[in-house]
Amino acid sequence: MSILRSASLNIRTVIEHIQPAQPCVLCGSMSHDGLWCAACDKAMPYLDTPHCPVCALPTLSGEVCGQCLKQLPLFNSTSAVFSYSFPLDKLILAMKYGEQLVLAHALARKLAQRIDKNSLPDCVLPMPLHPTKLRERGFNQSLLLAATVARELDIQLLPDSCQRVRDTPPQSALPWKERGRNVRNAFRCDQDLTGKHIALVDDVLTTGASLNALSAAAQQRGATQISAWVIARTLPHHE
Repeated sequence: MSILRSASLNIRTVIEHIQPAQPCVLCGSMSHDGLWCAACDKAMPYLDTPHCPVCALPTLSGEVCGQCLKQLPLFNSTSAVFSYSFPLDKLILAMKYGEQLVLAHALARKLAQRIDKNSLPDCVLPMPLHPTKLRERGFNQSLLLAATVARELDIQLLPDSCQRVRDTPPQSALPWKERGRNVRNAFRCDQDLTGKHIALVDDVLTTGASLNALSAAAQQRGATQISAWVIARTLPHHE
């Protein structure tokens, strides 16, 4: 390690330890490491095992999974930070339904760190909410995530380029097999995306039905490469 690199790490360590400590959102102990402490971070379900490059389901050695070989989704690749399991699932729920919006920024920074900087897209688009749900919730968590990721990676954010034009039942309330039909033709893109590599940002990928439907709308507007960026991937045995 170079002297400059070592000095940089030492300065960062000093800064982290002089910052005011705050209670860890998971265990309550005082943390100098952000919203959750270093010990809880080690317990987080990071998706570090080999997985399908298209949909992020675990595979033996990182090959394309059987489901994607059978029917490829319309998005080309998936980047996911965590599996959707404890305690990450509690943070997602607190962000979406407990209005703990500060969690969106912390989780989005984790996502930005996971992205391959050698193949960045031209722009970032959040998963849109229908106006009715947006009024009920008061915010779109996917937009919060996308805005932080775009800022961290210095990529253009297109916050309003796509709309959800059908107010569908929540995907989580439906059986897996019904989710594709539920969101079919649910989105519209108004922006010209001709020749663009875009990244679609959402909190959780389960069946991929919503991302697939949004990808279809983006392809209709000319997008040629679509990356899915999510905080968490639901694994089959967790559903």
